[in-house]
Amino acid sequence: MRKLTRLSAAFLAFSLFTLPAGAQDAASGGLSKEAEEVFIQEQLDRGAQDTPEFRESVKKVLQRRALIANEARKQGLDKSKDVTTRIAFATQDILINAFISDYLKKNPATEAEVKKAYESVLGQLQGQEYKARHILVEQESEAKGIITKLNGGGKFADLAKASKDPGSREKGGDLGWNQASAYVEPFGTELAKLKKGQYTKTPVKTQFGYHVILLEDSRKLTPPTLEQLKPQLEKRVEGEKVEKLVSSLENTAK
Repeated sequence: MRKLTRLSAAFLAFSLFTLPAGAQDAASGGLSKEAEEVFIQEQLDRGAQDTPEFRESVKKVLQRRALIANEARKQGLDKSKDVTTRIAFATQDILINAFISDYLKKNPATEAEVKKAYESVLGQLQGQEYKARHILVEQESEAKGIITKLNGGGKFADLAKASKDPGSREKGGDLGWNQASAYVEPFGTELAKLKKGQYTKTPVKTQFGYHVILLEDSRKLTPPTLEQLKPQLEKRVEGEKVEKLVSSLENTAK
């Protein structure tokens, strides 16, 4: 019962005006089966499980929505400027989503387009990646003191406890594997200059403070395969298609 209660509360959180036109008509004068199915499908698309209990809860929620909406109309709230403006924007959202969805169904990302997109980003996914550690401090003198301790045999992981970077401090300054371009400059440039096991002999200043950087290892970056990136690439291609479509509409609009 608790699950059904939470489910109903979630449904009620949706504005009545997010329903398609047929569902809104149903809410004003009784619930049609078509309106109910439209709402059910929206919830299934969001991950709800299609069960008899779920369908019964939907029916109750739609009835409550209708009651609340009708009461709002009785009080004249549907005539207020704020509400009519929100209805107008909600209608636009529904139409825009329907238009884009229909366009992409007719013009899906092709294999050739996805492959071309993969080739365009492939160059960014090659090169070297580095396993690094760093110690970040506020003052240059602090960084120099840490370097002096390292020169004297101090352990980097122990000295990293003084770092003001909370994300890496508890891990001995470990930053994991990343390309040099993933870091702010000149951090990335100085990291790429190091050889395995080396640390920077002078503090590296960035917008965050002063760093002492240790390169633990490096390796050639193996880019993900086309199949691994395919979902993201399809979204990218679709986004470019929609952007071109919208630009075309803007150029031809009077």
